[in-house]
Amino acid sequence: MARKAVATKAKTQSNIPQLTKEQELEAYREMLLIRRFEEKAGQMYGMGLIGGFCHLYIGQEAVVTGITMASEKGKDAQITGYRDHGHMLVMGLDPKGVMAELTGRQGGLSKGKGGSMHMFSNEHRFYGGNGIVGAQASLGTGLGFAAKYKGDGSVSIAYFGDGAANQGQVYESFNMAKLWKLPVVFIIENNKYAMGTSIERSSATTDFSQRGASFDIPGEQVDGMDVRMVYEAAKRAIEHARSGKGPFILEMLTYRYRGHSMSDPAKYRTKDEVTKYRQERDPIEQIKARLLAEGYATEESLKATEAEIRAIVTEAADFATNDPEPDASQLWTDITISA
Repeated sequence: MARKAVATKAKTQSNIPQLTKEQELEAYREMLLIRRFEEKAGQMYGMGLIGGFCHLYIGQEAVVTGITMASEKGKDAQITGYRDHGHMLVMGLDPKGVMAELTGRQGGLSKGKGGSMHMFSNEHRFYGGNGIVGAQASLGTGLGFAAKYKGDGSVSIAYFGDGAANQGQVYESFNMAKLWKLPVVFIIENNKYAMGTSIERSSATTDFSQRGASFDIPGEQVDGMDVRMVYEAAKRAIEHARSGKGPFILEMLTYRYRGHSMSDPAKYRTKDEVTKYRQERDPIEQIKARLLAEGYATEESLKATEAEIRAIVTEAADFATNDPEPDASQLWTDITISA
C-alpha cells in the first residue's frame, strides 16, 4: 500500500509542468512586485492618499503572471476589470505611473484623471481597467474582432471575475466570438466571491470553465495559485485562438486575501479560510520554495530581490506622493463630444 502511494505521488508530480530556471525567477520577481506594490497601495489608501475605490490583487498574482509569460508582449492585447494594478505591472508599465494614477497625479498613466479603475496603455496593448462589471468581455471580444480584421496574428486576452461571468453581455460576447472564430481567450478569475457573495449563493453552476459549452467554446479549469499550471494552460489556449480555432475559456481557481475593495471588511468569510490559503496555497511562497529546493536561488539572492522590489515600490510611492495634481485645464482634454 505504501509503495502504491509513493508511486502515485511520483506520477502526480511528473504531470506538473516545469518551468526553466529563468522562467521561475522571472515569475517570482513579477509576482513579488505585484504583492509589494499592492501592499503599499493598501497602506496609502489607509493614509488617505488614494481616493475612490481601490481593489487589490493580493493572492491572485500567479494568474496574470503566468498568462502574460505565455503571451506575446507588445502584440497580444489584454483587458480586465477594476482589479487591474497587477496586470499593468506585469505587462511592463512603469510602477511610478501606476501609483501616481492611484493618487490622482499628473504623472499617472491616465494623467491622474482615471484613478484605480481606469488606466490603459496603447503602447503596451493594455486596454483597462474597466469599472463596469463584465464590460471587458465585450470590449475584449471587440479587440479580437480587430485582430482578425487586421490579420495581425494577435490574440485578445479578456479577464473577468466569477461575478461578472453571470452578466448577459458575457454570453452575447461568447456567441459572437465563436460565430466569427475570433482570437479571444476569456480568463475567468474565480476567487470564490462576487463582491461579498460566494459562488455557491450567486451561481447556479459553479464550473465556470463550461460556461461556453452551449456555444461550443472549449474550456478548462486551472489551479490559479500555481504559476506553472497557469502558464501551461495559457500557452495552449493562446495557441488555440491564434491558430484560427476561435475563442477559449480558462477558469482560474484563485483567491483574494483582502476584501473585494479596500472598503470591504470581508465579514462573509472566516479568518481561518484566509489563513489556510495563505499558509498552504500562497503562489509566491510556492515558487520561493521551488527556487530554493532546485538550487535556482539562495536565501541571500532572494533577499536581494526583495530589497530591489521594495526600492522600486518605495520610489513609486514617493513619486505618487510628490508629483503635482493635474492642472484644472485638464478637465477639458481627452474628451469626445458627439453632436
